[in-house]
Amino acid sequence: MNAHSAITAVAPAQPELAATALAFRAGMRKLAGAVSILTVGEGERRTGLTATSVTSLSVDPPTLIICVNRSSSARATLIEEGRFAINVLRPHHQALADQFAGRNGEKGPERYKGADWTRLETGAPVLNDALAAFDCYLEEAIERHSHIIVIGRVAAARITENAEPLLYWAGAYRGLEASPANV
Repeated sequence: MNAHSAITAVAPAQPELAATALAFRAGMRKLAGAVSILTVGEGERRTGLTATSVTSLSVDPPTLIICVNRSSSARATLIEEGRFAINVLRPHHQALADQFAGRNGEKGPERYKGADWTRLETGAPVLNDALAAFDCYLEEAIERHSHIIVIGRVAAARITENAEPLLYWAGAYRGLEASPANV
């Protein structure tokens, strides 16, 4: 393909859409992803969400992307605040991942209980013992389908050395396992 070539996608007929969506969902569950929480707000406006859809966009300037469901309770605060943090979780943070997912009905500031928080450059809440934390300014929010593609300009970052990630794969949390297949 040359630089001017284009790829055209053809939408399938309506009856195939449901089957395609189910196959897509099943296929995406086969992608292991690091579990992160997006944190945003202050005081009673603190909220956040659990995500596995975080990726780097650029090193120069340092930017990342996170996809946020348009129906998320954190959406309005994220857009209004214009700053947030991405906290990459470790295996002992599984209960925190569930809290930020609202699995037991936690909302807003309730999601922050049981963990130690600090702030870096933007003032967004950062998990003290996160595997990695990225403190971001909202650069752009692009609405597409059921989600918003959030582009964050990283103002500060910090990592915890010699620690492992909490992963999500096939509908369950997992850690890294040392085995001959992984070496």
